[in-house]
Amino acid sequence: MNRKKKSGIREGNQAATVLMYAACILIAFITLYPMYYVLILSLSAPEFASTMRVYTIPKGFDLSAYEVLIKDMKMWRAYANTVLYVVPTTVLMIFTSSVVAYGLNYKKLIGRKFLTMFLLIPMYFSGGIIPSFLLMVRLGLYDTPFSQIIPACFSIWNIILVKAYFRSIPESLSEAAKIDGAGLLQIFTRVVIPLGKPIFAVIAVYTIVGVWNSWFNAMLYLPHTEWQPLQMYLRRVLIEATQSLKQVMDAATAREMAMRQLSNAQLKYAMIIFTSLPVLCTYPFFQKYFVKGMVLGSLKE
Repeated sequence: MNRKKKSGIREGNQAATVLMYAACILIAFITLYPMYYVLILSLSAPEFASTMRVYTIPKGFDLSAYEVLIKDMKMWRAYANTVLYVVPTTVLMIFTSSVVAYGLNYKKLIGRKFLTMFLLIPMYFSGGIIPSFLLMVRLGLYDTPFSQIIPACFSIWNIILVKAYFRSIPESLSEAAKIDGAGLLQIFTRVVIPLGKPIFAVIAVYTIVGVWNSWFNAMLYLPHTEWQPLQMYLRRVLIEATQSLKQVMDAATAREMAMRQLSNAQLKYAMIIFTSLPVLCTYPFFQKYFVKGMVLGSLKE
């Protein structure tokens, strides 16, 4: 009887495992296939890409779209602008989130609970677009790169995440540092910051992906194309220039596109892949820090 029960349990577990794997494969397929579909369309010949009847592998393998895209100087300018916004915004976001979170966790801080509650108010109630726009104009940030950096380097949500993570760090480490003569600043730089790398990696991923994909603030505060990021350039290509890409790209790129007889669709697909690669590479780069964060979170004092 016991053997039958054990075998029944095993069969049930195997069935559940099969269903779980099947569900994971289905979710992975639904998630990954749209990007794969765009990739094979961008690598197909113009006559096949224009019909969009490519489903498994590229038809008439062709890299002409990428060759034309690499020579587009307007796209590279937008690329450089995006990198200019992503790097300082990420650094400032980690700095502001860690400093504010460390201060709010300091038990001797007067009004600590009130400040924490006060910071939660903007998460539910915001000033709106018009006051933000007027503030940008009043501060002289309108139509400057700082309009994309300064508003994005402070996040209440990230502060809450970092604050919760800092609270999980054993207090015995700070007490030991105090016995050795360390002050608050030394404890922060030599104890908290080294142990906070996993949560900083999480904040970095959130910020990089958010800033890289951001286009709405650029549409509001950057009327000229000189400082517009990559997503604004991609938006003009995909939405505004539905008839011809000649309106968006520079003259040399448009001529080469016509000479190679590339379709608008093929070049748009190539541009989607080209602009998504940096974001796709962000997650594997920070993956080891996520694993380290799970290990640190499982340690008990």
